[in-house]
Amino acid sequence: MEEKKSYFKWGEFLSYYKLFRGIFAADMFFAFLGALTTLVIPLIVRYITGTVVYLPKGEILPKILFLGGVMIILVAVQCFSNYFIGNYGHVMGAKIEYNMRKEIFEHYQKLSFSFYDNQKVGQLMSRITNDLFDITELLHHGPEDVVISFIKFAGTLSILAWMNWRLALAAFVLIPVMFVYAYILNKKMKRAFKTNREKVADINARIEDNLSGIRVVKSFANEEIEREKFMEGNRGFLDSKKNSYFYMGQYHAGLTAFITMITVVVIVVGAVLLSNGTMNAPDLITFLLYISNFTEPVQKLINFTEQFQNGITGYERFREILSIDPEIKECENPVEAKDIRGEVVFDDVGFRYEEGQEKVLSHVSLKVNAGEYVALVGTSGAGKTTLCSLIPRFYEVTFGTILLDGIDVRKYTLSSLRKSIGVVQQDVYLFAGTVLDNIRYGKVEATREEVIQAAKDANAHEFIMGLPQGYDTNIGQRGVKLSGGQKQRLSIARVFLKNPPVLIFDEATSALDNESEKVVQESLEKLAKNRTTFVIAHRLSTIRNAQRILVLTEEGISEEGSHEELMKKHGVYYNLYTLSGNEA
Repeated sequence: MEEKKSYFKWGEFLSYYKLFRGIFAADMFFAFLGALTTLVIPLIVRYITGTVVYLPKGEILPKILFLGGVMIILVAVQCFSNYFIGNYGHVMGAKIEYNMRKEIFEHYQKLSFSFYDNQKVGQLMSRITNDLFDITELLHHGPEDVVISFIKFAGTLSILAWMNWRLALAAFVLIPVMFVYAYILNKKMKRAFKTNREKVADINARIEDNLSGIRVVKSFANEEIEREKFMEGNRGFLDSKKNSYFYMGQYHAGLTAFITMITVVVIVVGAVLLSNGTMNAPDLITFLLYISNFTEPVQKLINFTEQFQNGITGYERFREILSIDPEIKECENPVEAKDIRGEVVFDDVGFRYEEGQEKVLSHVSLKVNAGEYVALVGTSGAGKTTLCSLIPRFYEVTFGTILLDGIDVRKYTLSSLRKSIGVVQQDVYLFAGTVLDNIRYGKVEATREEVIQAAKDANAHEFIMGLPQGYDTNIGQRGVKLSGGQKQRLSIARVFLKNPPVLIFDEATSALDNESEKVVQESLEKLAKNRTTFVIAHRLSTIRNAQRILVLTEEGISEEGSHEELMKKHGVYYNLYTLSGNEA
């Protein structure tokens, strides 16, 4: 089985610290200082129990009070160090998370429709939320935990060896075995945690899909089916969690056992050394204090291991997205689409969605003059929507060229090209917020007066004024509080405000009732005036007045002409028109 590509590179991972070198250095300094204080206090205890208590009576109390003051200062230093790590260290982590979230969100905006065709929103959301949190937790806590653990571990080992090398050797003889044990379990945990991430993303996608389509679910009374779908994913996640906790349990139990065994060895061997006079009681007490002190870094390493697995897994998923090159790219030195007249030429255009798949379009050649009203008809799957989606470069042509005003659309900046093209779709997407906000999406700097005028042009002003707060009415998630016709008119108003020279109507009225269709159709015709317009028609009766009708089949454009001309041919268009219930 082919191994999955790894997207983890240490250089890239550590580069996120670059902007925060100062705070990171301070964080590491205080982590070092805090760990150092914990090493000093047991030495003071050893000095008190081994030396101070045997001083002349008049010297004992002042000495103890002085050393007590020193220990209080050390506690204060430790307290401030922990405060700095807990406050500024976390802020650094939050800023890194902020930058990474900005980076992946901006990358999402660059990816083409073909990427989103194969993705689930829930999984993409998981990468920008859960994964990033785990990454930044590692970036923040990881170095701290490693520094603190190393200082305490190495410091404890050095001090104990200096005090009594025999007892130190006995105490640390189990360490190599412990690390081998941890290494083996780590590998198993990494695989388990990666599976967890994938399962969580699947569940998020399922929940997002269910909640987005909750009205469809309820209308078909399919709550139980959705529950089963969710439970299937939830059970998969539970099984994955059980597997990861199986290894985690072994890891925790094993390391805890090792720590306890180290303490037992110190007590037994220390007692033997004490009995034969090769060790004194203060040293044994100090040893036990240090062994107890040693358990904390081990616990930190246990936490760090889990944190590391989650963080690295999340980072690999993060980099996997960033490694996807946007399919739609600007050429070198692109030009701005200014003063566009709207002449569109398809020159031997072909398209397939993915390599190896059949072509959706093949050898399409077409010229549409500026201001011309062209209708596209054909059977489902003939490529009508795809053809129009190639003009604003939502997809990239597989071969051939599309010209806008005589210039290859690939030579324009993407932003200016898409600002020159307005799209009205069957499935209207409205954002959560007010009517005003949604119309203004067509031109974010528009004044309220311009928005109102666009609404009037789209035959939307009257119904908007009938809403509770007029233009300031909150329309709910995806405009759930509005009818289909009302939503469509808002989308048309949005395009009126945008005022593009080229229009694409993608079956904009097919989902509407007859009354709504009539109103929306009037709005569309008003919008199309003096603009190059492509209409993808579902109801053929709506495009009878088109200047030119193109009949698209799997072989390309099979027929072309006015409604009357095509009806006289008794060809594909005639059959489509009569089969849809219209009279010849």
